Amino acid sequence: MLHELTKGIIKENPLFVQLLGVCPSLATSSSLENAIGMGCAFTFVLIFSNIIISMIRKFIPDQVHIPAYIVVIASLVTILEMLMNAFVPALYAALGVFVPLIVVNCIVLGRAEAFACKHGVIASALDAVGMGIGFTFALSLIATFRELLGSGKLLGHVVLGTAYTPILIFILPAGAFLTMGFVFTLVNYFRQRGEAK
Repeated sequence: MLHELTKGIIKENPLFVQLLGVCPSLATSSSLENAIGMGCAFTFVLIFSNIIISMIRKFIPDQVHIPAYIVVIASLVTILEMLMNAFVPALYAALGVFVPLIVVNCIVLGRAEAFACKHGVIASALDAVGMGIGFTFALSLIATFRELLGSGKLLGHVVLGTAYTPILIFILPAGAFLTMGFVFTLVNYFRQRGEAK
């Protein structure tokens, strides 16, 4: 059970290792607040879709299992949108179109197809929690670098002092590519060092 929970954080991190969900990572990682919000939204959908799909997996015919998974995921995203719009409208507006796009996020559909349809409810929930934490961690790491270098702030608080000159490219889309490239390089370097030992 512990393996399901921890594999998504490091060993099978959806963003750093599997390179899935790169599009929302590029778009929503301009600030740490947005990254945490997107990670939480993603994790909510992933956990409940894994649980529901695990519960109904024996009743879904093989011919329609992908459309059935999409209906479950789309329903959860609709609920999530309503909740976000009601309780955190500023975050909902900041994330924009990337909240509804969780429906077609390859990580959510991939976990439903690769794990939830073959395992029990508890294992599926733990797998989703691990993957959600891993995705949120990866997104937050990228956003931390982008926000610090691009504005000198973190979560709206000045961190690098008023004398710091922001490197504006980091809060632009090109900065997302640069940051991801550097972070992926570091992650791969440490992974290869760990495998060599």
